[in-house]
Amino acid sequence: MAFRTAASATQAAPASVSVPIAVGAAPPPPPLAQQPSSSSDFAPFIPGFLHWVRICNNGAAAAAAGEFLDLSVAGKTVGYLKADFAERLLQFPEVFQRCSASGSSSGVAVHPRLATQQQRTEAIAGVLQQLRAEGLIEGWRDELYPAVQAFHDEPAFLVERAAAPHFGIKAYGVHINGYVTLPDGSRELWVARRSRSKPTWPGKLDHIVAGGQPHGLSCQENVVKECEEEASVPEQLAVRARAAGAVSYTSLQPAGLKRDVLYCYDLELPADFVPQPQDGEVEEFMCMPVHRVAEIVATTNEYKENCALVIIDWFMRHGYLTPDMPGYLELLHGLRSGDCS
Repeated sequence: MAFRTAASATQAAPASVSVPIAVGAAPPPPPLAQQPSSSSDFAPFIPGFLHWVRICNNGAAAAAAGEFLDLSVAGKTVGYLKADFAERLLQFPEVFQRCSASGSSSGVAVHPRLATQQQRTEAIAGVLQQLRAEGLIEGWRDELYPAVQAFHDEPAFLVERAAAPHFGIKAYGVHINGYVTLPDGSRELWVARRSRSKPTWPGKLDHIVAGGQPHGLSCQENVVKECEEEASVPEQLAVRARAAGAVSYTSLQPAGLKRDVLYCYDLELPADFVPQPQDGEVEEFMCMPVHRVAEIVATTNEYKENCALVIIDWFMRHGYLTPDMPGYLELLHGLRSGDCS
């Protein structure tokens, strides 16, 4: 099957591209006779969708079992630490100290002498620079994420994005599904292939636009910024992106707990608009029939894991998945099984 494409400026756009199927992490596809006969019959895909929901929530059990230590500021828990990382932080006693948290469990607190957000941010930044020099913090972004219990809270401190999983703080992002409605009423989704030179998930499939939510920008401002930077979507189109809820999960990673809340946006684009890679993070864009996207998500490991969740949510909200399909409610619950606050 061929798709409309847009390649990066350093790569000539092929006349067509076929997405390779890399079966491995995902379950095998249903037998051919069970494949949906139309784009409205997505029921056979639900087991594959649930697979990715479970993968993204593989840290929930460890968190519930108390395998991580609380990180607190002024008595409020803002993150969760692996034991070895907690011990490393305690080697900076002017910034971190041991405390009793959650009853009898041992936790780590930011030193109470650091009484303001700015003082905490600056002190923790100094610690992280040393840990970065030691190679413990990798993938430095020069973006600051807020340490909060809930999205609209005043941040206890700001921390380098690359350190967010180490601290187990909640991280927020904006994920935009760009789609086109064809004359016959069917839809196609724009799909990005991440640059193979990216340090994270190189070569994986992604949304047309997605990005972390940095401190100091509204979500709408971030959507417009990311649309321009990643896909050359002009502001007059980007502002049409419609907020459509969120997905959340708790993922166990080598660095620690990745506790994410992803704000979902829908952006209907003109049929003649073709996104163009702008900042080097995307290798190419492809416009695919919705049913083909669902098949790739459900039966391969081609997609970046958390992007699969946002796409599945899009399928639910646009009626491709319905309550009469087995597994519908389990899927609905799983898409928001992280701390969505």
